[in-house]
Amino acid sequence: MTDPTNERKIEHIRAIERDPDTDRNARWFDRILLTNRALPEVALDQIDPRVRFLGKTLSFPLLISSMTGGDHELVRSININLARAAECCGVAMAVGSQRVMFTHPQAEASFALREHAPSTVLISNVGGVQLNYGFDLDKCQRAVDVLGADGLYFHLNPLQEAVQPEGDTDFRGVAEKIGAVREHLSVPVLLKEVGAGLSPADIALGLEQGVTHFDLAGTGGTSWSRIEHHRRHDSSDIGVRFQDWGLPTPLALKQAAAFQDRATLIASGGLRDGIDMAKSVILGASLCGMAAPLLKPAMESAEAVVEAIERLRREFITAMFLLGTPDISALFRNTALIVEER
Repeated sequence: MTDPTNERKIEHIRAIERDPDTDRNARWFDRILLTNRALPEVALDQIDPRVRFLGKTLSFPLLISSMTGGDHELVRSININLARAAECCGVAMAVGSQRVMFTHPQAEASFALREHAPSTVLISNVGGVQLNYGFDLDKCQRAVDVLGADGLYFHLNPLQEAVQPEGDTDFRGVAEKIGAVREHLSVPVLLKEVGAGLSPADIALGLEQGVTHFDLAGTGGTSWSRIEHHRRHDSSDIGVRFQDWGLPTPLALKQAAAFQDRATLIASGGLRDGIDMAKSVILGASLCGMAAPLLKPAMESAEAVVEAIERLRREFITAMFLLGTPDISALFRNTALIVEER
């Protein structure tokens, strides 16, 4: 019998392949202009972009954002290639939703990635709303154990669920249930939107429940609303109507600054190069997530993903050099480096 949760993973990838406009490419970060130091007083080969995250050192602040998982050779190959590249390059990786493991046990293999990435940061992923649909602490811990994860994302996707033909839309009491899981889970919990942005009110609710890590995941990149539009079998255009709904990532970062002493922020949603990463760190991000730029390389090979990551690293280090910032501490929250916002 076909498992609809498993089949949905492949449908998502095919929608992205067929429709380039699922990547909204809004380029919100282009509106931020940075200074240029003609006398940077640092040597390019001495720039140190390393960061600490979830107790481990990363070579630079890149997170391979959540993409996929399931019982299909394509998604297994994508995840293995991403994990091997993450380990090779010393960057973090988050997996796609692991809900499919519990409806289709054969999908576990696509998430058993620790053997391919023995030392770097790996983050598990389940839907927060699923705590209202049968998910519990034991299942969350199982998701962590299969991956050998350093943390667990609860992804928050009310827009996607509202547009999805079979969406789960009862979000009542989800924050409190996340807090209850956090108290007993073996690893830290992180909250993540999926492309519409976490608001200050969302961060405040998370902090009340003891969560301190937030992936803002704003608009500007992949639109899951538009992706779900392609899965509908009726005449509704609601997925297209809401394809750009939400907070642009730079704005979400600025709004989250009020919590900077209590929250660790991840910037994702519309980042496309190392310059966007530098701007995100200046705005308060401790880590920068990207998915769309790495999906096609991941469908090819681990080596292709490594090549894409190394390009991002060179861009990020070059931006640090041109800003005269020798290490991450000189870049982080240094908004004096912003000279204009258009």
